[in-house]
Amino acid sequence: MNSQVKTRPIIIGVTGGSGSGKTTVSRAIYNELKGKDIQIITQDTYYNDQANMTMAERKKVNYDHPLAFDTDLLIEQLAALRNNQAIEMPVYDYKKYTRTNKTVHVEPTEIIILEGILILDDERLRDLMDIKVYVDTDDDIRLIRRIKRDMNERGRSLDSVINQYLATVKPMFHQFIEPTKRYADLIVPEGGENHVAIDLLTTKVRDILVKRGHTL
Repeated sequence: MNSQVKTRPIIIGVTGGSGSGKTTVSRAIYNELKGKDIQIITQDTYYNDQANMTMAERKKVNYDHPLAFDTDLLIEQLAALRNNQAIEMPVYDYKKYTRTNKTVHVEPTEIIILEGILILDDERLRDLMDIKVYVDTDDDIRLIRRIKRDMNERGRSLDSVINQYLATVKPMFHQFIEPTKRYADLIVPEGGENHVAIDLLTTKVRDILVKRGHTL
């Protein structure tokens, strides 16, 4: 990544419920702006370090609650990137339900996409963003996507995914995530399939870059 960023990075926040298509939208924006100085950072990376807990205790944690995240660290590191300072980003292991001992060195880039379920919940985090996007997708579709992802990528069983969804994911969505829709600058129905919304977003980012003196 380019470490010689001179202007303050543009930070785009992309949120929505689990399985809404946040990652697809983030990747679509990234691909549309390919060739620019851009990166994606995920809120999941900032789940709390739970190395001091047993596996049984880790599995009982409500991972869809704001307190499951080390939001202070995310704010600190995003603010550093915004000030063109490099960070050492934590690495989270989904199969072990905690952080690893490793970190990833991340340099600031001209465009930063921050993606996660609760990135609009904290005012301090919202204030760091230039553009806030909420991906709005039907509950049933989100559940199906979550089942496929957690079983294929995170080593979870079908029963565990369904039980977690009913116990925490769905109620936390309605309590904490859906209400943050009011903070969004743009609401994107149906996620990555909404090419018009993605085009509008990338056009806006290009416009900001042009105003900063970039030739596109």
